[in-house]
Amino acid sequence: MLKINNIKIYEDLSENNLLKKIIKKYCIKSDDIIDWHITKKSIDARKKADIHYNYSVEIEVKNEEKYPKIDKENTPKDFKSLKNISQDNLNLCKKSVVVGAGPAGLFAALTFIKNNIKPIIIEQGKTVEERQQDVDNFMNNRVLNTFSNIQFGEGGAGTFSDGKLTTGINSPLCSTVLKTFVDFGAPKEILYLNKPHIGTDNLINIIRNIRNYIIENGGKFYFNTKLIDFNFKNNKIHSIITENVITKEHKEFFTDKLILAIGHSSRDTFKKIYQKGIIVEPKNFSVGVRIEHKQEMINKSQYGTITKLKLPPAEYKLAYHSPSGRSCYSFCMCPGGTVMASSSDENTIVTNGMSKFARDGVNANSALLVNVTPNDFLSNSPLAGIDFQKNLEEKSFVLGGSNYNAPIQKVSDFLNNKKSEAFGDVKPTYLPGTTFADLNLILPDFVSTTLKEGLIYFDKKIEGFANPDSLLTGVETRSSSPVKIPRNDTLETNISGIYPCGEGAGYAGGIMSAAVDGIKCALSAVKTIL
Repeated sequence: MLKINNIKIYEDLSENNLLKKIIKKYCIKSDDIIDWHITKKSIDARKKADIHYNYSVEIEVKNEEKYPKIDKENTPKDFKSLKNISQDNLNLCKKSVVVGAGPAGLFAALTFIKNNIKPIIIEQGKTVEERQQDVDNFMNNRVLNTFSNIQFGEGGAGTFSDGKLTTGINSPLCSTVLKTFVDFGAPKEILYLNKPHIGTDNLINIIRNIRNYIIENGGKFYFNTKLIDFNFKNNKIHSIITENVITKEHKEFFTDKLILAIGHSSRDTFKKIYQKGIIVEPKNFSVGVRIEHKQEMINKSQYGTITKLKLPPAEYKLAYHSPSGRSCYSFCMCPGGTVMASSSDENTIVTNGMSKFARDGVNANSALLVNVTPNDFLSNSPLAGIDFQKNLEEKSFVLGGSNYNAPIQKVSDFLNNKKSEAFGDVKPTYLPGTTFADLNLILPDFVSTTLKEGLIYFDKKIEGFANPDSLLTGVETRSSSPVKIPRNDTLETNISGIYPCGEGAGYAGGIMSAAVDGIKCALSAVKTIL
């Protein structure tokens, strides 16, 4: 028997309509109700501006174990201390909540939908269409929206990186992800290509289609909405507090199943997670630069000049292991692509790469990265990797001229610790602009040294890789998360009901692996719901 007290009603209702309101407010399935009756009805007129009926009811239901106990203490003690929280938040019933609308979050939400669970999706950025406008505004007008950019917004960071679906994981869920992308508009060839990619131009439309499907099936999105706090009860997630980044309005969402798919750049959220006692660990990641060549040169080196086949723009994947113990490797190689302005914090420079589906740009680009370990950080804090990243990004901003120009250098000059003076055969694709600089001045010595060794080694693998006119643009720091959020056998943190997943939690390294991880976390949550 469910006993529900202190039900505020602000209108005259028949018993039938009262029951409908209670069912909706407390997420009770009408098919589960065997019988019900009102045990109390009173008028609360203590506040003249808030006169209402106060009901208490008893409801006999099937499967009573599915329904949590509901009482007048169902809001956290600090709820009243938050400003700008509208009263209608008290009507938000417990639901499965997904924080982050990148591949991990979207595929978690799709998994909930497939299991007849209607999730709430929280995303601090904008819809993918609006996000595209903010990205363009930054590149063309140097106006950075710190909540909507290459890193943040619907679709996640991978939206503006060619839509690569290659992965090192071996999971049967990979085929599920590919088929799902096709269902929402991806080219069917991704089902059989060895190195499938969607292209940023296609991915934007696909993300929109996924969002519309989730909404049509009962899910709800809150864009421009940032997670700012958690509330726990008995070491379990009880609710989250969010803030609208435009209106500054706060909302509270009650939930006992929280998918935390926050992405690898959610620094404020990492700090809040750590402050609230959720275990966070530092992890290895990599930093470096973007290198650009003429795509024609890469094609010639990879394919030669004999074949008459109409081959796609050539790719490469390179790795070098230094005697020092460090490694240098290519990452997120974008044939016929563009180096992208990927900052998410003001007064920083971050680079990334992107290609459209046709990959028909003049230049090829790739990250050239060197591994970093917690031993390289300046403190033992689990969050010290964030400071390491940000230090490089801020130095890069200053070196570029403090106007969001990126520092750039020809390969020959980088090898000789010399500031470049003019471009050669290769012209930069980075917008809003570039400034000649010596990248050796900001990169740690072990990064510069390993990059130089790697360039010389890679030139033996791909003729022309260390071409003097090839360009290095700094800095690339966001290849993966600087932290890991440990989880147990049920994929939860030390706080029950929180499922960290995807790149931000340290369990993925690209669109495919993030999507797979989102499915896995949602399935684990579903097992305890159904």
